[in-house]
Parts: sequence; C-alpha cells; structure tokens
Amino acid sequence: MSKSESKNATALVTGARRGIGRSICVALARRGFDIVLTDVEHDEDAHTTCALVRDEGRDALFIQSDLSDVASHARVVDEAVRFKGGLACLVNNAGIGSPSRGDLLDASAQAFDAVLGVNLRGTFFMTQAVARHMVSVSPGVARSIVTVSSVSAEMASPERAEYCLSKSALPMMTRLFALRLASANIGVFEVRPGIIRTPMTAGVAQKYEARFREGLVPAGRWGESDEVGQAVASLADGALPFATGSVVNVDGGLSIPAF
Repeated sequence: MSKSESKNATALVTGARRGIGRSICVALARRGFDIVLTDVEHDEDAHTTCALVRDEGRDALFIQSDLSDVASHARVVDEAVRFKGGLACLVNNAGIGSPSRGDLLDASAQAFDAVLGVNLRGTFFMTQAVARHMVSVSPGVARSIVTVSSVSAEMASPERAEYCLSKSALPMMTRLFALRLASANIGVFEVRPGIIRTPMTAGVAQKYEARFREGLVPAGRWGESDEVGQAVASLADGALPFATGSVVNVDGGLSIPAF
C-alpha cells in the first residue's frame, strides 16, 4: 500500500479536464489520491474526468479557473484545501500552445503575453501559492510539486517561439522551488513530455506522422498521455524522496543528442 492510499492524500492538477491532464488524474487516483481538478472550462470533458477518478474509488472536485488570473489563485488553493483538509501534491499541467505557428519575425506581443501568462507566470504563482500552504502545515504524507513542461524546454522550434520560451523557464523554476522546499521535505520535479497524442497535437498529427517515418523519434511512435500520467504519479507518490530537482523525460529518446 502506498503512502497516498494509507493517508488519503489530495492532489491539485491544473489543466486537468482532458488529454495529459486527464491521464494524470486517473494515474494519481490509482495511487490513492483524491483529486482537485482545475481548468478554464467546466464542460462534458471535465465531468468525464471527474467520473474516471471516481471510478478508481477516489473523490474528485472540479474548480473552474483561468491559470493566467493570478488574483484567483488564493481562492483556488483555499477551495482545494477545504475539500479534504490539505494538499499533498500539486501538478502543474495547464498550458497553451502558440496561437499560431509562423515566422519568428512576425511573433506578436499579444501572443507572447498570452502564452507566457499561462505557461510561466500563472504556473509560477500557483506553485508559490501551494508551496506557502505546504510549508505552513505539518506533513502527514509525502508531498510533491510536479511540473509538466515539454521537450521544447531545450529543443527550439522557431515557428512557435512563445511556447518554447515559456517552457524553457520551467526547468529553472523547478530548481528554484526544489532548493527552497528541500528542507521541508517537499519533492519538486519536472516531467518533460515529447510528442504526445493529445487534442493539442491533433491539428499537426499528419506532420508528425511523416516525421516519425523519417526517424524523428527513436522509439518510432507517438507518446501516449497515459505514459506521462504514470511518470507524474510515480514522482508524486514519494517514491524518489532524495531526487528533488530531477527531470524525467517522457519522449521516446527524442531529446537524446545523437549523430
């Protein structure tokens, strides 16, 4: 029995209603976590994810929230804490892609602000808000903060500059919070997915299929959202207590330098 199963821990997952977020919720529920889900829309996808969590025998609470609205973070964390009396895990999964792909020289300030407002600014301040709660209470279970970034944290795609810049800052954010929270025994990790089959990548599926045939990904296939969920859940469950600040690549070898 894991620590979460014995202690009824609660995880807050941002951007949770579909895709990778949904898979993370289900994987955490299987580890014994109750789940607080946030997303910008409270729709059928959100209801489905809550139902999948409950199918695993855990409780679920959905909170509608725009991560870019930093002023709302305190309310979200308060609601999440009230749900079961505390938070043992935060998963920073919410993120948006570049509004459009195109020439780097044509990138707009509006698109830049929108993407960084969610992927970096919103993620940083949500992490800060949850960390403040975590350090203010006595731990009863393993505690963790896991940020889902992207291979774009290191691999450059000039046609989506805003996205790459937003993701490139998340490894430093992970290291900063890992250092700050190490003495409180709060593990801070980064999970770095590669090309994952999700609603966000559906629009460029044909492009990636062709690149797979050309050998872009050594594993030769799409990554699946469940594979990201399994990685996040393993870190969240306290299995690697002395590995804070670590990065787990879930990319089929895409990011390995090779020639």
